Amino acid sequence: MESKSIASTPNAAAAADAWPAPPLPRLILEPQVRAALLEDLGRRGDITSDAIIPADTEARLALRARESGVLAGLDAARLAFELMDGRIHFEPAMADGTHLAPGDTIALIHGPARALLGAERTALNYLSHLSGIASATARIADTVRPYGTRVNCTRKTLPGLRSLQKYAVRVGGGSNHRYGLDDAVLIKDNHIAICGSLQAAVERARAHAGHLTALEVEVDTLAQLREALDLDVAVVLLDNMDTDTLRQAVALARGRAVTEASGGVSEASAASIAATGVNYIAIGALTHSVRALDIGLDSL
Repeated sequence: MESKSIASTPNAAAAADAWPAPPLPRLILEPQVRAALLEDLGRRGDITSDAIIPADTEARLALRARESGVLAGLDAARLAFELMDGRIHFEPAMADGTHLAPGDTIALIHGPARALLGAERTALNYLSHLSGIASATARIADTVRPYGTRVNCTRKTLPGLRSLQKYAVRVGGGSNHRYGLDDAVLIKDNHIAICGSLQAAVERARAHAGHLTALEVEVDTLAQLREALDLDVAVVLLDNMDTDTLRQAVALARGRAVTEASGGVSEASAASIAATGVNYIAIGALTHSVRALDIGLDSL
């Protein structure tokens, strides 16, 4: 039950937030960035730049922040330029996880002008979107940190972007919930309804998954929570509970299971939820509807 002791340690969240997120391997990044470039280039390439810019023209550009936030996605942006043309030089001025101020130079880039412009939108799409996720995560992580609570993302990710979006959450000081359906057992209301009972669902899951696979159960009421605790589940997902009910649920589960709150959590509500003593807060909006950070590419 090591995960319980870690999650319930008041300073665990702050210590984990201080640990830098390791970069994603190129092997994971390259197929996604290559596909994004191919999508943008279509069947003929950049017909605008090819028509009006001579092939031997060189250019110098700078990636700059236009608002405050947390940087994420620099490797994806760099790879977009490198895959477009190996002669492009990408010189980062800062690293993922850096807190940006308006006007900060993120990277200097120079090389063939046509290739630079061909990769521009793909690079900015990755950088702006992932920095938006990291920035939103950091704001909420800062809000809940005094309570020893951690912020989780969910599987509500944009198709094809899961590894990158979950990486950006880590950069912002958050944690990742399941990457996919094979990571851990999460028994939800529809599973219980189809199985016929919570007990049947838990017993079947344990028999199938094995002792090394984590088991979490979603509960909507205190009665369901008591049943789940009696079945000795490791984690309980407290879904759509008001703060008074959450506080009672946390008290019931203390010392018996790790607690995670979910359901319509926002930046505005995160602090009051964390104040109930819950170990984790799951927020789908971090990945499915976050606002992109404003980052631009300027000519030098």
